[in-house]
Parts: sequence; structure tokens; C-alpha cells
Amino acid sequence: MAYLELRKVTKRFTKTLAVSDLSLSVEKGEFISLLGPSGCGKSTTLRMIAGLESPDAGRIIIDGTDITDVPPNKRGAGMVFQSYALFPNLTVRGNIAFGLEIAGKSKVTIEETVSRMLQLVQMEGIESRYPSQLSGGQQQRVALARALAPEPHILLLDEPLSALDAMVRVDLRAEIRQIQSELRITTVYVTHDQEEALSISDRVAVMRNGTIEQIGTPEEIYRNPSSRFLAAFIGTANQFSGKAVDNCTVQGAHYNFDTVVPAELVGKPVVVLVRPENIRVFSKIEQIPNGYNLISGEVQTITFMGSVTRLTLNVYGERVVCDVPANTQHFKHNQLVHLAISPDLCQIMAE
Repeated sequence: MAYLELRKVTKRFTKTLAVSDLSLSVEKGEFISLLGPSGCGKSTTLRMIAGLESPDAGRIIIDGTDITDVPPNKRGAGMVFQSYALFPNLTVRGNIAFGLEIAGKSKVTIEETVSRMLQLVQMEGIESRYPSQLSGGQQQRVALARALAPEPHILLLDEPLSALDAMVRVDLRAEIRQIQSELRITTVYVTHDQEEALSISDRVAVMRNGTIEQIGTPEEIYRNPSSRFLAAFIGTANQFSGKAVDNCTVQGAHYNFDTVVPAELVGKPVVVLVRPENIRVFSKIEQIPNGYNLISGEVQTITFMGSVTRLTLNVYGERVVCDVPANTQHFKHNQLVHLAISPDLCQIMAE
């Protein structure tokens, strides 16, 4: 049985349907991210779990107990907000101790817990500072420590890193994942940043229009998107339009693809999805190995990205993106190149 369950949860704001008949199961100790564009319902879903919003329909279960109508402070959920939401008149120590004091814990317990939390989030030595004296990353560490101090059943994080600089964001997300793994606390993390979600989650639930479009491991979501929306939203995907003329051929206006076509798509307009890293680029057509699909195009942009160089090509008026290993080949602007795509790395979807 799942530790956290959302059963057909729906939430409407006046005429706007924010979350629609959403069901989700999260195992104990799992780190799951709700990922999606603005307005897809991910933060509303998190706020319903926290008790800050009430669902219009459906139930929310934690560890076998229905908490749908339970007040927020009785749910055993720790929440970290994008805006930190620290008490400006309290020190770092005071902020972390706040929830414990409200719960009536003893002074000894509070002191021991605060010291442990300061060590956990690497804030030892500055516990006497006030929020205004801290950087954004430090404030978010304090907010995380405050949420964890009462030992909640679940940890909820709503876009916790979006206000931080890029380098701080990368470092802090790794720390959040490390802390979560160490404590084995069930965690629901909301973000619109696909790289963030894929890098730290056990599973990712991609949301769109108030529903979950697909849920799976980061690798499953990236390598086997279930829709064109997902393919475009998660990473970069080249999309080649054509018609599936039989069970192994997609015919386009200027090129054909040999690949495996699902039986239900034969005879229909389809799209061939190919990731940039799955395209090999050659200067000479005779270099292309046998058995690969061949497309030719002209180099428009060349972008060095560290381990790879990203090429943007003009292929019969369409934009195609390829990632090639850096320092292995040198290409020039306006150069005619030839693309080799393995049939096994083509994913076919309905147009």
C-alpha cells in the first residue's frame, strides 16, 4: 500500500479547473517531483496535500489515514516555500525551533534537535544571525531545517530553488537530495525546471492542464515520452512529420525513415521523434554506416557546450538539433553535412 495517496482529487477556482480527477501514489521514502509548465496545477496539488487548499472532490491518504479534512498543523507535513517564508524577527536558531516550541517540546529536546538540524543543513556557527543577514541559499537551508525539525511524515517543497542563482541552485538541489536520502523521508517536490526534476527524483510526474500526463523514472520520462507534448517539454526532441506507409517505413516530403511502426499507426500521419544525442553527423555521405536513416542539411549555428557541441541545421526549411562529441569533428557555418539516425532510436507517435 502506498504511503501517500491522492484519489481522484479535483480543485476548481471559480471558472478555472486547476486539478482534474488526479490520482497519485507515493511510496514511503520516495522522492517524487511534480513537473510541468506554469498553470498546470502542480502547486495546487502540493497545497492540497499540505492542507492549504481543500479539494472539491477526492480523498488524500497518508499512511492509511484519510487526512482530507484534517487541519494543516495536524497532518505531519513539513513545507518549504519558494519565498523562504522565514520569520524576520527570529534568528536562524529561533526559526528552526519555532515548530518545536509550538508543539510543546522540552528545552532539552529543542536544543538537541536544533543543533542536529544546523549540522544537517551546514549552518553551524551562524545560528544567531537574522534572515536579513543571510544569502538566498542560506535562507532556504534554514527553511528546510525548520520544515524537518518536527520530524514530519512527508516533506513538501514548492519551487524551493527558483529564486536562487544557477550555481547555488545546482549545489542546493544536490544537498536536498542527499538530506532526503539520509532521512528517508517521503518527499513531493514541485518544479517547472526539467533538469532539476530529472536529476534528483526517484520518479517524475509530468502535469498538464490539471492532470498527470505521464509518470515514471527520469530515464523512462526522457527516453520514452508518451506524447508529443512530453517529448518537447522534457529535453529537446527533433520532430519529423510523415506518413506511416507500412509497419517499417515513414515517408516524409523529402526523406524516408526505416523504423518499427506500431500497427495502429500504419496508414496514418505520424511524427518521428529523435533526440539530438541520437543523431550522428558526418561531413561525407560515404562515411555513413549501413542500416542508418540518412538526412542531409546545412549547418546554421555551432554552440560549444562542454562535453558536446550542439549543431543547429536547416533541413529542407526545418530546424534540426544535433549534439556531437566536442573536439572529435570540426564543422563550419553553412557546411553541408549528413545525418545518420539508427532505426532503433526513432520513436513514432500519432500526428
